[in-house]
Amino acid sequence: MIEPILLTAARLCTFNQQKQLTNASSFFFARDERLFLVTSRHVMIDAQNQHFPDRIEIELHTDPNNIAQSIGISIPLYRDGERLWRQGLDSTGEIDVAVIELDRAALPATAFYRAFTPEHLYGPTAEVEVGTSLLVVGFPLGFHDTLHHMPVVRQAVIASSFGLRFQSKGYFLSDARTHRGISGAPVVTRVANTPENGLGDLPWMLLGVHSARLDVGTRDLQLDEALGLNCTWYADILLTLTEN
Repeated sequence: MIEPILLTAARLCTFNQQKQLTNASSFFFARDERLFLVTSRHVMIDAQNQHFPDRIEIELHTDPNNIAQSIGISIPLYRDGERLWRQGLDSTGEIDVAVIELDRAALPATAFYRAFTPEHLYGPTAEVEVGTSLLVVGFPLGFHDTLHHMPVVRQAVIASSFGLRFQSKGYFLSDARTHRGISGAPVVTRVANTPENGLGDLPWMLLGVHSARLDVGTRDLQLDEALGLNCTWYADILLTLTEN
């Protein structure tokens, strides 16, 4: 039996034509009849690091009875020179979250995945305590169960006041050991599984999208350990990015 939370995440690779560039993490988000893939914006484009992929590829399970069966789905990022993904902006600049719509009809009829929905998002008045336990579901350094094509999870806790934009940015901090390749991973917390909350067999609230590790520019690399803190962009941006 596969835990549904593991089926929400997909391993993502970026390409420029046939050349593979990077590994990252992503997850599925459904709204009404539409299906989206969510990841970090810097996975789609990162001018500072000269990262300009023209397509991405995700790994998708195709047989609920044999989890080892999967295929690669190639997704173009541009059409006629126009980008196909959506990214967010706020008063402080770019938000490091991007979504791209998937054509359900183009997916295999037996595609086996789970998607978060708007019901998995907290409202603006939600009270989530600092220190709340989290999971980050993704593919650090591309590491995963290569036989069953499944992600791994890292434990984390909320490290800043949830709902308060850290240093006016649209993210909160998490305390977790993370690595390259986990950018774009869903950051979730477990909630009670009740008929009233409408979450079914996916009783997890989606709090944010993991972006990057934070560090202190003045840190002595020999004397001081890395902070171990991370930027997690608030997941409610998905309501804006997936509007019809």
